[in-house]
Amino acid sequence: MNGNIRLGRLGSIPFYINASWFLILGLVTWVYGSGLAAGFPQLTGLAPWGLGLLTALLVFASVLAHELGHSWVALRQGIGVKSITLFLFGGLASLERESKTPWEALAVAIAGPAVSLLLWGAFTLLGLTLPISGSALAIVSLLATINLFLALFNLIPGLPLDGGNVLKAIIWKVTGNPYKGTQVAGRVGQIFGWLAVASGMLPLVLYGSFGNIWNLLIGWFLLQNAGFSAQSATVQEQLSQYTAADAVGENSPIIAADQSLRDLADATVLSNKTWSRFLVTNAEGQLIGAIALQDLKTIPSAQWATTQVRDLMQAMTQPRTVESTQSLLDVVGLFDQEQLPALAVVRENGALVGLLEKASILRFLQGRTQTKPA
Repeated sequence: MNGNIRLGRLGSIPFYINASWFLILGLVTWVYGSGLAAGFPQLTGLAPWGLGLLTALLVFASVLAHELGHSWVALRQGIGVKSITLFLFGGLASLERESKTPWEALAVAIAGPAVSLLLWGAFTLLGLTLPISGSALAIVSLLATINLFLALFNLIPGLPLDGGNVLKAIIWKVTGNPYKGTQVAGRVGQIFGWLAVASGMLPLVLYGSFGNIWNLLIGWFLLQNAGFSAQSATVQEQLSQYTAADAVGENSPIIAADQSLRDLADATVLSNKTWSRFLVTNAEGQLIGAIALQDLKTIPSAQWATTQVRDLMQAMTQPRTVESTQSLLDVVGLFDQEQLPALAVVRENGALVGLLEKASILRFLQGRTQTKPA
């Protein structure tokens, strides 16, 4: 799963750690351990590194709590959480679907920073009230600072950060168009990404310093994900404007039950695509079965003209179909969720419109783009 290691479940949510997490865990342990060793000479041996590792794990626990905040609000809205993954740049809660309203989307987006702010307040209060000092107080103060940074950094108004999702929800509410919100928030995220890249590159180019290399990595991360979000929203908006019937190809593999096997063979030769399987309809155009071309080999070719398709077809009692009026966006989601090669598109009365493949949808969108007036 893309280098992810499953550790178990957090309630109903699968929990993963990406292989890149171990790199950042080691780096954070070294940085914090070095700081503790320099600041508290009384810590000897492995003590500063052990405390550095503990601090690093508590930092990632804070990131996990941040993602659990998003997940808890999503679950309250009836949205399934596919997984939570910790990786190089923090954490990611993968949701099964988007929120249904802009206010619900705003609630999911703001939940993570809200948890981080609560943790900042809790660690700050602990540092002020508990009778601790030295390295213990330094760790608690650091955790308070880290959680404040997590909250404020994630509120930057650009995708894929939480602030980008907040901006998306606001634009969705103002325009009534969820895709417009994603497009704008994605472009803003790219702007912040370029700014981060520039702040990381300038010291490197001018002074040969790698001091801001982390900014460069974060900028690259923002650019990649913000650009993908904007492009994905554009495609989703296109898909939402059309129905399953719109994308059915002209040469769908459909044949009437009362036609002959010779007609079937001729239809295969004349079609632009070599189909291995045809859908069979009755006189009312309703889907009643399917026939595979290889089945023709069981009948001598001399009998093809006198043998009807119905004599060789396989009945389909519960075919996998989709309504002709269903949004293409929903259809694409169905393809992805169930890993289907194709779907039969039917009208409300059961009449077959045609066969729909993912490739057919892509060709349809490309055709609409090419014919769209400038």
